[in-house]
Amino acid sequence: MKTIFTKIINKEIPCYLIAENESAIAFLDINPIARGHVLVVPKIQVDYLFDLDEETYYNLWSFVKKISSAIKKTISCKKVGVSVIGLEVPHVHVHLVPLNHINDMDFSNKKNIDSEELKNIAKKISQVV
Repeated sequence: MKTIFTKIINKEIPCYLIAENESAIAFLDINPIARGHVLVVPKIQVDYLFDLDEETYYNLWSFVKKISSAIKKTISCKKVGVSVIGLEVPHVHVHLVPLNHINDMDFSNKKNIDSEELKNIAKKISQVV
């Protein structure tokens, strides 16, 4: 069964796109824990990070590095935190979260950001990628 991420990859549902390449896509999390919270997802639907084939795995992390650099240049933060949890959607996804304090990585603390601001954030980050 297709995950919500596969539907985004296939352009069946919209997203706040940051960038994509042949093997991965990056878009804003619509339930963010911080302003500029981005998801980076491989284009193949695999549930568990360490089940990815080696080429896809390394391509994913190379793309994650590129996106995190764009976030750091765009969003005021000390660092960009990285998390791979994968319990809510059975499709590998890497969370990139702008951080200023350790508790900024609290996934129980969702932020309410309206669609216009999400659109503006996505545009700013994507222009730096």
